[in-house]
Amino acid sequence: MELDERKLQILRAVIDEYILSASPVGSKSIRQSAELNWSPATIRNEMADLEALGYLAQPHTSAGRIPSDKAYRLYVDRMLERAALSEQEQAILNRYYETRIDGIESVLRSTAQALSEITHYTAVVMMPDLAANRLRHLQLVPLAEGKALSVIVTDAGVARDAIIDIPKDMTPDELESLSRTITQRCYNCRMTTVSDRLMREVGAELQSRGDFVKALLTRVEQSAQSGTNMVELSGARNMLRYPEYNDVEKATTFLATVEQRDELYRMLKKASDMEFTITIGSENEQRGLQDCSVVTATYRVNDMPFGTFGIIGPTRMDYNRVVNVLQGVQQNLAAILQSLLKED
Repeated sequence: MELDERKLQILRAVIDEYILSASPVGSKSIRQSAELNWSPATIRNEMADLEALGYLAQPHTSAGRIPSDKAYRLYVDRMLERAALSEQEQAILNRYYETRIDGIESVLRSTAQALSEITHYTAVVMMPDLAANRLRHLQLVPLAEGKALSVIVTDAGVARDAIIDIPKDMTPDELESLSRTITQRCYNCRMTTVSDRLMREVGAELQSRGDFVKALLTRVEQSAQSGTNMVELSGARNMLRYPEYNDVEKATTFLATVEQRDELYRMLKKASDMEFTITIGSENEQRGLQDCSVVTATYRVNDMPFGTFGIIGPTRMDYNRVVNVLQGVQQNLAAILQSLLKED
């Protein structure tokens, strides 16, 4: 059933009031706060219709109504209004960016911290997708006997390192030679194609260490595909300030969920195909986030998607402000990352 204009205005008034108060909303309060011209009786009748249609719920017989996930979905699809970052929000962002820039990953950590401070919700930022990056350098650094550190550097300035097993008779000079050979042969290759490229062009200097090279390439592929430790989280405890999370079990479940970085990475990775996404309550696949809403944006450099960042908050989050903040940060972040890559 299509909602008429009166029902839409009343529904919006209920949502706006509930976002601010976190308390069930009655007809008198929204008539006053939204300056609606209809009588309380008319508003009550419309709210009853909205409840029957699944947009509102009444937690107790004598209480007012609260919006459902269905109501929030209608709200974000049809009622959001775009606006630029406020001067205060831009100042907070500038403060983080001006004092904490020493590489791309540092910028992204600062982005998460700034977002949580600006919105007072939980911020998540996915580090650049290594699979979309191009190899700039691979370095093998000898450690203890039988161990080396592999360091992968990409065109995005992103570094990944891991300790690997090496033949016990492999010398530091041989490791250095292999580092140069792999870098030269695979320079500017996308990370997902490094293995195929190298195996097609294996020369004598690599054949003698074939098993080790194959194991190394397996590690490179894993680095390109792994989401472990690739999500920066900030402000998880911000959620505890909201009355929805006064319940200890609910708060504990939320905190445990956001600590599962692999799950957060998969969520952000899935959202990276879209410029913006908003998932509300039960729309979230993770059970621990089904009392939350998640709003994400994809950040780009030269029109190439690099990763995703977003906000997790209660379902009654201020969607309008969150979307506008993410859009503003998206623009700032793209400019800063592009500048850093040019410097590199």
